[in-house]
Amino acid sequence: MATKTISITEEAYERLRSRKYERESFSDVIYRMTKRKKLSDFYGMLGEKAAKMEEAITESRKQTKKLHEDRMRKLLKEMKR
Repeated sequence: MATKTISITEEAYERLRSRKYERESFSDVIYRMTKRKKLSDFYGMLGEKAAKMEEAITESRKQTKKLHEDRMRKLLKEMKR
């Protein structure tokens, strides 16, 4: 396998080193940290919080719709005068 030499700051090196497991190469650390995840890997992550968030969003949308309808009624009423 071909290799490349890169230059990084001392701080970047220390951050990378702190994430390195015993017997793991720096290449292994980089592979692990940059691995792409599938969307399905996140399924169920929020649990009950997701349901509460959905309820809050739905309620917020209802309130916004009502405010919009009220504004439109007032505007139409003013236009008829």
